[in-house]
Amino acid sequence: MIDEDDLHGYVDDQLDSVKRLMVERYLHGNPDVAQRVASYTVQRAALRSAYDSPVIADLISARRLPRPTDGRRQFRRIQWEVAAAVVLVFGVGAAGGWFLHAPWDRPKSAVALLAQQALASHAVYAADRRHPIEVSGAALDDLQQWLSDRLGSQLLPPDLSTLGYKLIGGRLLATERGNPAALFMYDDARFQRLSVVIRPMVSRSHAPQFDMSQNTMNGCGWIENGLGYAVVAEMSDSELDRVAKQIKAEVSKRGI
Repeated sequence: MIDEDDLHGYVDDQLDSVKRLMVERYLHGNPDVAQRVASYTVQRAALRSAYDSPVIADLISARRLPRPTDGRRQFRRIQWEVAAAVVLVFGVGAAGGWFLHAPWDRPKSAVALLAQQALASHAVYAADRRHPIEVSGAALDDLQQWLSDRLGSQLLPPDLSTLGYKLIGGRLLATERGNPAALFMYDDARFQRLSVVIRPMVSRSHAPQFDMSQNTMNGCGWIENGLGYAVVAEMSDSELDRVAKQIKAEVSKRGI
């Protein structure tokens, strides 16, 4: 039986390998729960990024957090106390301009959020054999127009056909700040799925290519001209690098 503690333990990477496998099997069979767990993962990344703030560091120091003595529940209670402090600082800081300089805009935090969303989205949707996407790749014009309108930027699904990947379709995602992002999903001749996530970042921001991984998933990402790109699949790093190189070439050619 998988309970809420198991789900939070999965997000916090606190489970042993056997229990983790049980949770993953449960999530594969319960897409609604899997989507909720994916949102937990993105929220966790956002909070961890916020902890980098010197303001939050001072709050944590003042709180003098004790060592957990009664297991995971005590530890989680302390985590949420600190999280409440993060929310308080965001709320107060927004009025005084502090939020505009918060760690969200720093490259390290942006990279972490891009990686977490890409990994979580692939884990949820690639495993769904019936409804991995909202709009089929067969309706390419509709898919392109819909996501371009929602993101406020001309958006074309990368053409990966020369690498052996067929576009299944795409869907709209939500970022941790409530902004729209896009996911395009592909598969190859062996029906192995690959996700490309594109999301707006801070205006004119840039970050070089980085690697990411979680369980059996590998990925890479980068930020170019205020757009974050991430590629995730259960494939080798070299294959993902090939895909990334193709996407970068397309973006450069289009001038976006």
